Amino acid sequence: MPESESEAAEAAGASGAADAVDVPEAIVIVGASLSGAKAAEALREKGYDGRIVLIGEEPHRPYERPPLSKGYLTGKSEREKAYVHEESWYAEKNIELRTGSRVVSIDRAGHAVRLADASRVGYSKLLLATGASPRHLPVLGGNADQVVYLRTIDDSERLRGLFGQIKRLVIVGAGWIGLEAAAAARGAGVDVTVVESEQLPLLRVLGPEIGGHFADLHRRNGVDFRFGEAVGEITTEGGYATGVRLRDGSVVPTDAVLVAIGAAPNTQLAEDADLPVDNGVLVDAALRTDDPDIFAVGDVARAYNPRYKQRIRVEHWANALTQPAVAAASMLGVQAEYTRLPYFFTDQYDLGMEYLGYVEPGGYDRLVIRGDQASGEFVAFWLAEGRVLAGMNVNVWDVGDQIRALIESGVQVDPDALGDLNTPLDSLVK
Repeated sequence: MPESESEAAEAAGASGAADAVDVPEAIVIVGASLSGAKAAEALREKGYDGRIVLIGEEPHRPYERPPLSKGYLTGKSEREKAYVHEESWYAEKNIELRTGSRVVSIDRAGHAVRLADASRVGYSKLLLATGASPRHLPVLGGNADQVVYLRTIDDSERLRGLFGQIKRLVIVGAGWIGLEAAAAARGAGVDVTVVESEQLPLLRVLGPEIGGHFADLHRRNGVDFRFGEAVGEITTEGGYATGVRLRDGSVVPTDAVLVAIGAAPNTQLAEDADLPVDNGVLVDAALRTDDPDIFAVGDVARAYNPRYKQRIRVEHWANALTQPAVAAASMLGVQAEYTRLPYFFTDQYDLGMEYLGYVEPGGYDRLVIRGDQASGEFVAFWLAEGRVLAGMNVNVWDVGDQIRALIESGVQVDPDALGDLNTPLDSLVK
């Protein structure tokens, strides 16, 4: 449900004074996203009773993104269920939610952010929760009508509407968003072709063995894959997309195109403020930038993880959900570190999956399957030097704690025992 900007923002904009600062100082959160809303919630839960200003560009109050390519896209869940909090929650918690507002710059010396309406909001601490934006397809015809992206709740609503109007859909990209959208489209009776430059879906994330499992899953459900192909042009007629011309010259006819080739972190504010940026805003384990009063969370943050002894940026719901509590503690002067294992999940057709851990592309030397992969019920483990780096349970539940224990213990395991259903996973953690 759309909301207007707060009265404070309107008053500041009406003054016409570009240098006026909206006082008193506050904890300002840029990005009315899941991570932004959870940070505001955590601040209140930790006893902070000062001013909180939550600023977002979209006209909607904060919502979660997983439903956009899952339940909401398929029509199985209502729009209201995507929102992080009830509409009344922000006023009840005395949080100033400014929707439809864009922060254009950070004045680090003056401890203030400047908005597009020329008003300024002073901050004692600043949290960047600006998320990421879809990577665009730079080809002829890329701006045609019915060439769509899937990032916002409005995008999801538009794509769901298209399912009822079109017969054919081409999806460019076989990552998580592309595959989930393919499953939703097939469920709506739309013919789907997926164009992917790699030889398998999710190849860099899951490797060839499990990437092949997802390819087979979608083929069984009628999806046509074009692997090892790149898009050269989107053909149009009357301004509408009519086909996708591949680099080999062939054309895949279509009524719409969904571009799902990844996302880039929204780091421009940080860059303009001379904060360190490298594939995300660089933060330490406390989620603090090199400016002690500026923090970052969620998709935009590339955070140092003590477990992996490196900075990683993971574009998943779990980070947006759980990082804000650590950032809130840090902003309030409480020592805290973000050490949680990366986690994500997906639902496609009759497949439900959870993945826990972190493996860089090519960073494992053995894959162990526990169970019968052909049956669609199994657990996959990625190992390096006998140690479990990550685990993925497919249509097998209540094993998350055991997988977590295996990863966090760092023990070397017997691969044969790991793959043996008769060997309890608990017994492998010494």
